[in-house]
Amino acid sequence: MNESVQSMLEFARGPLFRFAFALMVLGLVRLVALTLYGAVRTYLQAGDKRLLWPVIWQRTLWVLFPFSRVHRTRPVYTAVSIVFHIGLIVTPIFLFAHVHLLGQATGITWFVVPPLAADVLTIVTIIAAVALFSARISSPLSRELSRAQDYLWPWLLIVPFASGFLGAHPSWCPISYQIMMLVHVLSADLIFMMIPFSKIGHCVLIPFSQLVSDLGWRFPATAGKDVAKALGKESVPI
Repeated sequence: MNESVQSMLEFARGPLFRFAFALMVLGLVRLVALTLYGAVRTYLQAGDKRLLWPVIWQRTLWVLFPFSRVHRTRPVYTAVSIVFHIGLIVTPIFLFAHVHLLGQATGITWFVVPPLAADVLTIVTIIAAVALFSARISSPLSRELSRAQDYLWPWLLIVPFASGFLGAHPSWCPISYQIMMLVHVLSADLIFMMIPFSKIGHCVLIPFSQLVSDLGWRFPATAGKDVAKALGKESVPI
């Protein structure tokens, strides 16, 4: 049994991890490429090509670092959401075991957070995920706007955090280390493969969101004629 689990763990850490990571990277690159292609095409067809770059940069930074929004509508929810996303990004990227694993696969390594800080971030991220889920199901407006994946993602993201934490503390783990780490790695691989095909994949598009939004209102020079033609009103004087 242990040998079978260990073999599966080695496969999940090795070939499956490399496949999942490559699929995620290629999928995200595809999303960015399609977005930039659409933005350039829209700009070339736009009747008004003037772009307010200072405003676009300001709004982009406001979206990337939304700390100024904490005191506005639903301040507690916004603060918890920010904490959750910080933990979601910092913990897996700067955890020693993850950096070591990626280093073995790619030869690239970087700074890691101390073990105690990683434990605190992990626990805080799990608590924040549960709090966000509870807030979503308790708000009628959030329930109306939510889709199935909005309820699934918080719990799916908790699995690698909780299993990784228990795997790092074997004395607290109710099952064997190998099984817990297998759950951890398989859940992480699954998340990697799902990211480009879910709403989470759009995280890479945030830096371009304000530019795309601004370009969305730059109608082509022939837009008026095209609308009139579609409505059968070509002969009506403007």
